[in-house]
Amino acid sequence: MLMKKASLAGAFFVSAIWLSAAQALCPAPSGLTSVEVQRVVDGDTLRLQDGRSVRMIGLNTPELGKKGRSDEPFAMAARKRLEALVAASDGRVALLPGKESKDRYGRTLAHAYGADGANLEAQMLAEGLGFLVAVPPNVDLVACQQAAERSARQAGLGVWRQSPVLKADQIDRAGFAVISGRVSKVQRNRGGIWLELQDSVVLRVAPNLLGRFDASSLQKLEGRQIEARGWVLDRSRRGGLKEGQARWMLPLTDPAMLEVTQR
Repeated sequence: MLMKKASLAGAFFVSAIWLSAAQALCPAPSGLTSVEVQRVVDGDTLRLQDGRSVRMIGLNTPELGKKGRSDEPFAMAARKRLEALVAASDGRVALLPGKESKDRYGRTLAHAYGADGANLEAQMLAEGLGFLVAVPPNVDLVACQQAAERSARQAGLGVWRQSPVLKADQIDRAGFAVISGRVSKVQRNRGGIWLELQDSVVLRVAPNLLGRFDASSLQKLEGRQIEARGWVLDRSRRGGLKEGQARWMLPLTDPAMLEVTQR
């Protein structure tokens, strides 16, 4: 309880202890050149002086309010913390581009490092200011980023101060979510492997991603309690639903986005 009542500054101080192990697993490679940051857009996106927008790999922070919506919890804290980390590096970061160098919005996909060599995504995760996401092929640092997030979760920092995990039947809109539920059905067809969570949400592993998963293990998950994360899609907006289909679908991109919580 003392941890949960700690000030934000105190939480960051405590997380520095937790970060040391995670940071050791995410060292900056040699030979990176630094670039000047024009501004921090949000907790996981930088605008560079040369005009590029950089989406930091492996980190998804809460959304700032848009179109009349209010900020998600810790969205502003994440942006301010990233601003402080960039400022501590004299307004410059070193970038390690991903194997996939651009996202669908044209943003540069890269890992960002401070002047001290610390991986900024791991630091944000270790302070509970975002969620680990793994989107292939940009998954080289998943293990150390997972360790960073795990430390924040165990300490109840940031987004983990109160559990952000939603039950499958609580999903009521599209967007990023961490959800839990019991797998009621597993099906494999030409569309990949589908895991149904109590008729509320279906998780999908697309055929082109099946090689990243242990398909036999996925098919043994019926009846198990699992936790999954990713970007929920509203299938009712894609031309209607067939009878018996769950409205909400969460595409699984990597094994790191799925965890069995009860065997």
